[in-house]
Amino acid sequence: MSTDPRIDAYIARQADFARPILEHLRSSVHAACPEAEETLKWGMPHFLYKGQLLVGMAAFKAHSTFGFWRAKEVLGETGAERDAMGQFGRLASVADLPPDDVLHALIRKAMALTDAGARPARSKAEPKAEAEAPPEFETALSANPAAQATFDGFPPSCRREYVEWVVQAKKPETRDRRIAQAVEWMAEGKRRNWKYENC
Repeated sequence: MSTDPRIDAYIARQADFARPILEHLRSSVHAACPEAEETLKWGMPHFLYKGQLLVGMAAFKAHSTFGFWRAKEVLGETGAERDAMGQFGRLASVADLPPDDVLHALIRKAMALTDAGARPARSKAEPKAEAEAPPEFETALSANPAAQATFDGFPPSCRREYVEWVVQAKKPETRDRRIAQAVEWMAEGKRRNWKYENC
């Protein structure tokens, strides 16, 4: 069993209700996964298996949490993850945890995912809609062919940066200044945040 003195210190400084929960979780992880290595990540105790994150636990003022790194693959959606970090909601006592045999089986399931070498599935973000330029911005662009060509050649994210910058102006005079500045920069082939690109 690989333990980390930082985890001992973390548990020792928690509230009276939290210490038994954290100790129980720690011993459960080591019972189900003797190869687990302890570490601190993001200031909270975590357990690694074969160098990959397996589970983590934490304590707060009025509750503790426990969660699997690959939660959806281990448990699916439980609904409890909406109440607190982790998949078991707000843990106020050891009784709030599933029985040991169930908890150990879940830990072994998480281990099996690591053993299989499968990487966590990542959901693809939906592409953002094309930014719709206000009419006065379109007019200013069409009056300057070089700026229009640059704008049209930009990827959607760069066009969106300019359009959002113009649209977010609260006063009409600010919007007009931003349009003029945007057209000037684009006529020179510059992106919206060109000043920071070479940093």
